[in-house]
Amino acid sequence: MPVLVIFKANNITKQMYETLKKEVDWEHNPPSGLIIHSSAFDESGNSTNVADVWNSEQDLNNFVSNRLIPAMQKHNIPIPPEPEIFQIHNINAYAGIEKYRV
Repeated sequence: MPVLVIFKANNITKQMYETLKKEVDWEHNPPSGLIIHSSAFDESGNSTNVADVWNSEQDLNNFVSNRLIPAMQKHNIPIPPEPEIFQIHNINAYAGIEKYRV
């Protein structure tokens, strides 16, 4: 069952996020089961907020365990607190989403 995953981390900067994005390369080598990924930062750039939709919680756990955590450890990036995970009730994607497709 698809899940909405919300990560909030007050100690991961925009620069750290960009390091992870390059190291993990989820844009060119997307993890199995990832449907959509979005990120945002507070005005200081020191608080990361990520919202993902995954095909399943197992797909999320595989990615986090096998790709994300090892990259975070390699670059001494703090491990964020546990994410909030919600079962998806409804997903709608509209024509405007195409401009964000990788």
